[in-house]
Amino acid sequence: MEVPDMDLRLPYYMMYPIPYAFDEDKIQKRDREYLQSMYPATAKKIFPYIQEECDRQEYEGSMIYDEYPDKLQLCLMCRRAYEQVMKQEKWEKETYTPEQIREIVEILMYQELMERRGKGRRQQEKTVASCTGLVL
Repeated sequence: MEVPDMDLRLPYYMMYPIPYAFDEDKIQKRDREYLQSMYPATAKKIFPYIQEECDRQEYEGSMIYDEYPDKLQLCLMCRRAYEQVMKQEKWEKETYTPEQIREIVEILMYQELMERRGKGRRQQEKTVASCTGLVL
């Protein structure tokens, strides 16, 4: 009796790899949304202000897509988001100090910028690949 060679069998997920290649953006988006749903309440409260400021800066040729974004411009983005948070939201003084809220704003801002820069790079790679006929 001959035993089948286990090394020749492919795992189930490798038998149908094509859909996974096309759904990478969907998978990334789903993962991101899931992890953001686990943000603490304070971060959830602040995050829309971060998105709003990033949306304002997201345009062709924006400094957020520079290889090395200008630190002063990033600080100004954080300051604008922080000022909106402090103006629009009510904070109990015992919960967070203004400095702690500023730090949360900065962390969320840099995380969002990293995500958008990565998304921009992936889009650019897909554009180049489609123009040259390469398959990613």
